[in-house]
Formats: sequence, C-alpha cells, structure tokens
Amino acid sequence: MAPSQPSLSDSDSLKCPALVLASASPRRLALLGQIGIVPDDVVSTDVDEEPRPGELPRALAQRLAREKADYAASQRQDAALIIGADTVVAVGRRILPKAEDEKTARACLRLLSGRNHKVLTAVALRPTVGWVDGVANERLVETSVTFHRLTDSQIDALIAHGDWQGKAGGYAIQGAAAAHIRQIGGSYSAVVGLPLFETAQLLRGQPRRQGGWIA
Repeated sequence: MAPSQPSLSDSDSLKCPALVLASASPRRLALLGQIGIVPDDVVSTDVDEEPRPGELPRALAQRLAREKADYAASQRQDAALIIGADTVVAVGRRILPKAEDEKTARACLRLLSGRNHKVLTAVALRPTVGWVDGVANERLVETSVTFHRLTDSQIDALIAHGDWQGKAGGYAIQGAAAAHIRQIGGSYSAVVGLPLFETAQLLRGQPRRQGGWIA
C-alpha cells in the first residue's frame, strides 16, 4: 500500500497564517517594516475611541487595543492573526485628546510644557476563528516623556510645523517635538505608536509555522 499523503489541512496547518494590522496608522506600518515585518493586510476598525466615564488611561489603551483586534478578527474567516494597538497620552489620570485642530494641539502643548507625562501603548494579538492554534495575548507598555519648558514662540513653531494633526497629546515624538523633549524613559517606538520589542515577543509566543513572522 502506498504511503498516505498529507491532507490539504495538514499542509495548511504548517503554513504561516495571514498577519493583519488593524490600524490605519502609517506609523505603525512603518514600525513593523523596521523589524522586517510586512503585514499581509492592513484594515481600519470601527471602534469608538472615546473614554468611558471614569475610565483610566491604562484601561483605555488596553480596551481599545483589544476592541480593534477583536473587531478585525470578527470580520475574517480565514486563518489569520490580528495586531491591534492603541496609544494614550496622559498627565496623571487626565487623558489628553487626539489633536484635530490647532486650539486642541496648543492646549495640549501648554499642559505638557515643562512636565513629565505618560504614554501608554497597548498591543493585542487575536487569532481568527480560522486559526484554532493561535494564541490571544497582549501587552501594555508605559513610557515617561518630559518636555522642557516651552516658550510661546516654540509652541507657535510646533503648531506651524503641522505634524501634531491626529496625534494623541498634540505632538509627534518622531517629528518637530523631538527638539523639545528633554528625557524619555521606556520605549521610544511605543511613543511613536507600537512597542517593537514587546510586539516581537508576542509574535514569538505564537505557534511556530513555516515562514514565521520573526526570529
């Protein structure tokens, strides 16, 4: 009798599932590319990012990362692993908004001037129903950032630069604000939008497959 051949499902089980980034942020996509990871798909998610009454910064970041990953996973039936992430900027318990206009950006920069604040970035991995071996896991990374005391003219220049648009806290650490950040304690990439070491560790924790995402 001829030896049995592996079934299609056996063969498929050895393949690396699709990797999906549940974020429209070009920064997160670029950060993954920095460590050699190119998602098979990038999707936006229909998630309300407004904090709930009394919700604290850490809880907000974790909830939104989970909801983004869960939403994207619910939209697929194929074998895939979803990466969801969210970044929250906070001064104490106060959550700073994403700056969509100059007034908001200016208010954020005045609040952050000369002060230490926290940037909390959560990452959540969720397998789809089509990948039964996948592992749901997550990580929260907290980074402290300190601006020097900003003058009015420096705030004006940051506003004129324009890279604050859509950014939590009204600044981009990889942009013009870098000239005014005196100290950072923690993960630089997490402040940009995705903690690379922690994300790589989460991917390493997934079942091994041919063509795995990272060594």
